[in-house]
Order: sequence, then structure tokens, then C-alpha cells
Amino acid sequence: MSRPRPALVFGVLAALAAALVVASLLVGPARLPPGESLAALLGGAPPAEALIMRELRLPRAALGLLIGAGLGLSGAALQGYLRNPLAEPGLVGVSGSAALGAVIALYSGLSAAFPLALPLMALGFGLGAALLVQGLAGAGSSSITLILAGLAVSSLASALTALALNLAPNPFAASEIVHWLLGSLVDRSLPQLWLAGPFLVAGMALLLTLGRSLDALTLGEDAAASLGVSLPGARIRVVLGVALATGAGVAVAGAIGFVGLVAPHLLRPLVGGRPSALLPASALGGAILLLAADVAVRLIAPERDLKLGVVTALVGAPLFLHLVWRSRRTLT
Repeated sequence: MSRPRPALVFGVLAALAAALVVASLLVGPARLPPGESLAALLGGAPPAEALIMRELRLPRAALGLLIGAGLGLSGAALQGYLRNPLAEPGLVGVSGSAALGAVIALYSGLSAAFPLALPLMALGFGLGAALLVQGLAGAGSSSITLILAGLAVSSLASALTALALNLAPNPFAASEIVHWLLGSLVDRSLPQLWLAGPFLVAGMALLLTLGRSLDALTLGEDAAASLGVSLPGARIRVVLGVALATGAGVAVAGAIGFVGLVAPHLLRPLVGGRPSALLPASALGGAILLLAADVAVRLIAPERDLKLGVVTALVGAPLFLHLVWRSRRTLT
């Protein structure tokens, strides 16, 4: 059986992502009929319906699309650069550090005094972690050094997050922190979209420029260098692109895991192992996964506020175990 052509795969993925954006716009607790929902987006509906569609559902759908694409693209870029099929955005410490920034905003009360303090601190901590990891790894070190630096920063961020939970001033503060860490797009509105959107787009644009460099890296670092690829430059683009895309996503949606790991693996058999083809496909795949999960949480248990990060983990963890088992069988 021949492998589908990448152009056909991209077309199917784009159509599926567009369909899920529409589904995200139409599904919600308000139970607006489809016709009224679309009319509200175009300005031909009562103010209440227009407010729901423009201030809540539209930003939620847009954030689901952008954050999912950023996570899927970040995972594919890291797997291509590190040549490790189990690499994912949390490996470089950005996710954990961005979550720590948000936890500090919640713990200190800044988020209550200034609503945008939480995403701003999360984004700042994520970018700071990227700079720290890059500084620890150094310009000329190996990929293993980058992984170790990322794990060290991620472990420190996790420890400090656990400390904040342990020292939470009251159960309500601890509950607020835990609920945010589980990940969600509920009640996200236009200010969050305007804040995170430019960073998400900039990060993805930076990662999409890596196609040629990552293609060359599949031949090895020496071969890539002989083809004119600047390895330090590629590393800076990977780390900064992942920091922008992942950090901005965590800043407004909380910690959402496994999308960056799952999307590239699901699409690699369809588009092949060439990173330049896998990068855009993984962006679309990540968007599809996150939008589908967000629609699912509204359909499965709307009254229980099922968290988005829980759904992605329930899907991603079994696949991760399967990948580990398959790798073990390959090596033995």
C-alpha cells in the first residue's frame, strides 16, 4: 500500500482542523442553535448571544487552534533536533517554568489584583527558562547537554511549584492552583488571545524555518555542518521557538501535556520522517488534537468542568507507554 502524498494529508488535516474550529464555535453550555451562533458572529443577533460568541467561544476556538498547533510543532521540532522520538516541549523546562510563574501569580494574589498578571508572569518565566537552559547548555555543547539542562530547570520548577502548593495560605488558594495546573480553556476571552496570540505565531514562524536544518541533521551533526547548517544557530531557534510557542500556551491555558509528543508520532507514518514535511503536519495535528479534546470536555461532562489537560493525558499516556514498549522491542 502506497503512502498518501503529503499534499493530500495536509489538505485532509486542514479540513479537519477547520471543521473542529466550527464545532468549537457551536458547542457550549448556552446551547445556541447553529444558525443563531453564526448570526451572532456576524452581528445579526441579540447582544447576549453576540457576547457569548465573540467574547467567549471565538477566543476559545482561536486559542485551541493556536495552542494546539504550537505544541504539536514544538514537539516535532524537538524530536527532529534531538533525534529522539520521545522528546516533547516539557523537556527543555519551558512548560514547568511557565507554570511556576502562573503559580506565583496565584499564590501572591497578583492575579486577583491584576487579571493579566498570571499570563504575563507565566510567559516571562517561560522565556527566562529558555534563556537559562541555553546559557547552561552553552553554544557548542551536545544535544545531551541541552536535555540535561532542560531536565534540571524543569525539576527545579516542579519543586518550587510543589513548595507553593505545600505552603498555600488556605485550601482555596491550593485548589485554585491545582485547577489551573490541570489546564483549561474555559472562560478565556479576547485579552488572553491578544496577549498570547502574537507570541504563539512568532514561535511557530521561527520553528517552521528549521525544516532544511532538521532535514540535514537526520544525516548526523557532522554531515549537517558540512552542508552549511549552523548547529548553534539551529539550537537557538529551536529553544526560542519552543519557548515562545509553549510558554505562551501555558500562560493562558495552563499545563497541557502529551500533545507535542502524540501529534508527530501519529503523523510520521503519513508524511514520512522528513522533518520539513512533519513540522507543518504536526502543527495541524496538534491543533486537531487540542480542539477535539476541548470539544470533548464540553460534551462528556459539562457540569463537572472536566479539565482539558486531564483529557489530553488520558489519550497521550497510553500512546507514550506504547512508544516506550515499541522502542524496547526494537533495541532488544
